[in-house]
Amino acid sequence: MSVGAFLPRPNKLQGRRNARTPGPKKRNNVEKKKKTQLAILRRRAILFLVDAAIVAFSFYLGLLMRAEGSPDLNWWPHNRALLYQHLPWIVAIYMGVFLVGGLYSILWKYAGERDLVRLCGMIGVSTVLVYLVNRFLIDGVLFNSANCIASILILMLVGGSRLAWRVFLNHPLGETLRGATGSDPNRPMLIVGAGEAGAWAINVCKSNTRYGRPVVAVDDDPAKLRQTIHGVPVRGTLEDIPELCAQYNIYGIIIAIPTLRGSRLNHVIDLCMSTHCKVQMLSDPQQVGGAGSPKQAFRELNTADFLSRDEVTLDTAGIKGYIKDKVVLVTGGGGSIGSELCRQLMRFEPAQLLIFDIYENCAYELEMELRRKYGRSANIRVLVGSVRDKKRLDEVFETYHPTVVFHAAAHKHVPLMEVSPAEAVKNNVVGTKNLLASASEHGVERLVQLSTDKAVNPTSVMGCTKRICEMLIQTFARNTTMKCVAVRFGNVLGSHGSVIPLFEDQIKHGGPVTLTDENIERYFMTIPEAAQLVLQAGAMAESGSIYVLDMGQPVKIIDLARQLIRFYGYEPGVDIQIKVIGLRPGEKLYEELMMDEEQDKMRRTQHNKIFVAPPRNIDLEQFYQQLQELIHAAEHNDDGVVRQLQQIVPTFTPVRDNLEK
Repeated sequence: MSVGAFLPRPNKLQGRRNARTPGPKKRNNVEKKKKTQLAILRRRAILFLVDAAIVAFSFYLGLLMRAEGSPDLNWWPHNRALLYQHLPWIVAIYMGVFLVGGLYSILWKYAGERDLVRLCGMIGVSTVLVYLVNRFLIDGVLFNSANCIASILILMLVGGSRLAWRVFLNHPLGETLRGATGSDPNRPMLIVGAGEAGAWAINVCKSNTRYGRPVVAVDDDPAKLRQTIHGVPVRGTLEDIPELCAQYNIYGIIIAIPTLRGSRLNHVIDLCMSTHCKVQMLSDPQQVGGAGSPKQAFRELNTADFLSRDEVTLDTAGIKGYIKDKVVLVTGGGGSIGSELCRQLMRFEPAQLLIFDIYENCAYELEMELRRKYGRSANIRVLVGSVRDKKRLDEVFETYHPTVVFHAAAHKHVPLMEVSPAEAVKNNVVGTKNLLASASEHGVERLVQLSTDKAVNPTSVMGCTKRICEMLIQTFARNTTMKCVAVRFGNVLGSHGSVIPLFEDQIKHGGPVTLTDENIERYFMTIPEAAQLVLQAGAMAESGSIYVLDMGQPVKIIDLARQLIRFYGYEPGVDIQIKVIGLRPGEKLYEELMMDEEQDKMRRTQHNKIFVAPPRNIDLEQFYQQLQELIHAAEHNDDGVVRQLQQIVPTFTPVRDNLEK
C-alpha cells in the first residue's frame, strides 16, 4: 500500500475528457459552489448588520448608564443628540476593525479562549480609536466613561450572541429547526456493509433508538443485493451511497465494514462525506457479535480514518521472541511515537516496561492508560531523566538491567533546531552517544534507534544530528557485542508538531491554513504503523544496519490541506483559505529516504515494507576526533557548531542566510 493512497487521484483520461466537455456532475459542483458562496455571504452580511445594531445600541445604553438611568438630567437631550449625530463614524470604526480583524471568518462552532481574546483585542482597538477621534478630532462629544461602558456591553452582546446561537443550535429545538434532529429516533440512517458487522450495527440501532432508524444498507457483494438484513433492505453497492442518501433523505451513515483499509476506506469516506450526512464508524470492531447494546457502539470519524493505509502484517512470533519476558527500556517513552511503541510492546508481554522521559506529564498519563488496560499490577515503571545525563542512564541500567532498548528521545522540530543548533547536538548526538555507551557497558542485547528521512542529504541541523546518530549506531555495532540498528522513516501523522494537528487548529479558528510551498511533498505514515514496523525491524536486528521503511509515494501537502478542509465540511478557497508563507529555515521541498551510495546496495528484507542498507565503513579515529570537537563546540554554545556538523557530514548543506538571521 503506497502513501499515495492517502488521497484519491483522478483518472488522467477522465480528466482530459472533463476539460473538453464539462459533464453534469462538474456543472452541479460549480452550481453548488456558487450557492455555498452566496450562503456564506448572506450569513456574514446578517452578522455584520446585527453587530452594527449592537454597537449602536451599546453606545446609547452606555450613555444612559452614564446618566445613571435618569434621562431627566439637563445634559441628556443635548448629549443624546450629539451621540445620534456622531454614531455613524463610531459604528464605522467598530465594523472596520471587525472586518480587518477577521471576526467574520471565525468558525464559532469551534470557538475557544483564543477567539475570545481575539474579540477582546478588536474591541479594545476600536475603543482606543473612538477615544482618539473623540479627543483630538471631534472636540469631545462623548464621555470617556460612556465609551468604556459601551465597549464592555459590545463584548458581552457580540460574544454572547455567538455563544447563545451555538448553544441554541445544539439544543433539540435548534436541531429541529435546522433539520438535524440528532436525538430523533426516527431519523433515517444508512448502513455501509451487510455482513456480520452491518447486521450487528442494525441490531444496536434497533435496540437503542438514540442512534437512529436504519432504513437502507449497501454492500458490494452481489449475493446480498435486493436482500434484507433484519428487515433493512440492501439496495445498492458502496458507489450508490450518494444516490441512496438523496433518495431516502438519509440523516446519518454508519460504516460497518471492519476490513476496509487503505485506499478503499479513503474512497468510501469520500463518498460518505460528499453527502454532507453525519458519518460514523464502529467504535471497536471487537464488540461485533457481542450481546446487548454497548454505550459507545459508534464514533465520529477522525483524520486517521480518511488517511488510512493498508494494515501492516507483522511477524508476531519474531517480535515476541525478543520482547517476551525481557526488560524493555523506551527513551522518550512519553512522546508520540515512544508512547505508541510502549502500547505495542505491552502486547508482547515484556517482563517489565521502563518509560524513560524528561517530561513527566505525558509519561504519567501513558502509565495510567496502560494500567487501566493491563491492570494495576502490570510491571510498568516511569523513570524521569534525560539522555544527556550519563550518570542517570548508568543508574537506570544498573538498577533495572534492561536487555532491549528503543531510543525515541530527540529534539525533532526543524525550525527550532536551526535557531538552537548546540541544543540539538547536546540532546540528539550527545544523548545518543551516552545511551549507546551506557547500554554497551551494562550488557544490553539489542538497541533500536529511531531515525528520519531528514538524515539523508540533510539541509537542517536536526537532520544532520540524526545522520550522526546513525553513524554512532554503526560504530558501536562494529566495536561492541550489542546489536545496534537504526530505523529510518518519514513524517508520522498526528505526532506532536506534525502538519495534521496544525491544519486542524487553523481550520477550527477559521483559517487560513498556512502552507510553506505549493510544491512541497512529504512521506507519511500513521503512528501505529510506524511503531509496528520499528518493532518488526528490531526483530531482524542485523547489527549496524539502517532499516528503511517503505513510505510509498510522497503526498503533496497542498492536497492534504484541501482534503482536511473538506473533511471538516468546508470548501477550500471558499470557506477556508490556503496561504503560502514560504519555506522555513532548514526545510526541504522534497525528502529522500536513501542516500546515493545506499541506492545500489539497498535490499528488501523478508518483510515487504522494510528495506535494509548495509553498514558503511567509517574512519573511527577521524570520526571520534571530529565528534569530540563538535561536542566541545556545543558545550560552549560556539558559533562553529554548524561548521563542525559539516565536517562530520559532508552532504550537509545548511541554508546560511537562514542561520544568520
